[in-house]
Amino acid sequence: MIVKIIAVSAYVLMIIWIGIAGMRKTKSFSDFFLGGRNVGPWFTAFTYGTAYFSAVLFIGFAGKIGWGFGISGLWVAIGNTLIGTLLVWWLLGKRIKRVTSAMNVHTMPEFIETRYNSKFLKIFTAIAIFVFFIPYTAAVFMGLSYLFEANFGIAYWQVLIFMGLFTAVYLVLGGYKSMTMIDFIFGIIMLFGVGILLASCITKGGGLYAILDKLRAIDPKLTSAVGPPGFWALFSLVFLTSVAPFGMPQLLQKFYAIKDVKSVKIGMIASTVFALLITSIAYFTGAMTRIFITPANNPNAFTEVAGKIVPRFDALMPELLTYTIPQTLSIIILLLVLSASMSTLAALVLVSSSSIAKDLYAGVINKNASDRTLTMLMRIMSAFFVILSVILALMRPAVIVTILSISWGAIASVFLGPFIWGLLTKGANKAGAIVSSIGGLTTCLTLYFVWGPKGAPQAGTAGMIVSLLLGLIFVPFGKKTNLKSYSDS
Repeated sequence: MIVKIIAVSAYVLMIIWIGIAGMRKTKSFSDFFLGGRNVGPWFTAFTYGTAYFSAVLFIGFAGKIGWGFGISGLWVAIGNTLIGTLLVWWLLGKRIKRVTSAMNVHTMPEFIETRYNSKFLKIFTAIAIFVFFIPYTAAVFMGLSYLFEANFGIAYWQVLIFMGLFTAVYLVLGGYKSMTMIDFIFGIIMLFGVGILLASCITKGGGLYAILDKLRAIDPKLTSAVGPPGFWALFSLVFLTSVAPFGMPQLLQKFYAIKDVKSVKIGMIASTVFALLITSIAYFTGAMTRIFITPANNPNAFTEVAGKIVPRFDALMPELLTYTIPQTLSIIILLLVLSASMSTLAALVLVSSSSIAKDLYAGVINKNASDRTLTMLMRIMSAFFVILSVILALMRPAVIVTILSISWGAIASVFLGPFIWGLLTKGANKAGAIVSSIGGLTTCLTLYFVWGPKGAPQAGTAGMIVSLLLGLIFVPFGKKTNLKSYSDS
């Protein structure tokens, strides 16, 4: 326990020190939000990967998907790697850098306003970011708090308050410059951590073949190509978590800030390798909860519902980590989840704050706002957003997977159609962008309320598909916009 306290304290001091160093280099809004558009490929690769995969993956998704789908949960890892990372970098990276630099826009709502000449879309998308990123951030806080509660015996609400204050201070100090430097360190910690996690679980399980045999004995479908919940449920999770990055502002912002188009190729390779290692190990070890976690040995991981003992999905991975990781190495796993969480929190808070400060205040209310005022407002809104997210997390509104599914689904439904077709086609137009954005979000939320929390991934998937299809339908009827000077050709 003393070693854990010392390690976490050193970790906190390191982040604060880097935050202070970043503050000294932050001279403008562009510095605070995009690092002066001069971030190198390795920093960009690691900040993309660490923002993509957080405590939500290690605590919520890995536990629930591993328990329900078994080994077939690795399809989610493959989708996240090949589609959510490699394809996003390859298809969008250079174009986003060229187009956003040429347009001199800093945020996703600004790009959409400029591309479609629509003030309405800018306001609508900015509000959507702020509203739906609050539960997403709350889910990350929840996952982190569960882990600290299990490792340190500290009350959930106490951990939550501390992490909220820490995140606010860290972000208010340095902004994006500090975030990329810290994310690089976070990424290294995460790679070491998943290596230890994999080795410990395989050793504890008696080897790979023994693990597969044990899963097969519990339910043969746990080792099949499609787990017990079925194809549609698995497809929805793969689609939701892998295609959503094509429209997620906190991830695509990385390409606004990257130094140049030459850096995209290097960053693409590094980010893809990082994603493959992190996701495949997370989902594979998540399947081992079926072997190691039982009501008799881990009562905290289960609860009674309608007379039946069922898993508390958000508690499965913390229990697994406590059971399988040797005490001498547990601090690295603790830092793994902490690193994954802090980077995602930073990305979410930064983008959410910009939706109010840059898109609504400077873009609509006070267009003559000075750069200094804008940067100060970003810092204030960062702290405010953290407070709202912590309050929501204190209420524990649902399991982490449900919160993330509806948040990702809603945001992606708003942005996918307008952003993808606006960036890749000449004929994308205002009417199609408005219809696809509103139609996608309406579909997502309507189905969520009809199907309930269990149908959140499917609702998000349906909303994203509708957004893409509606936007595409209008493309042939739009006035051709000259994007040649921005494209890769």
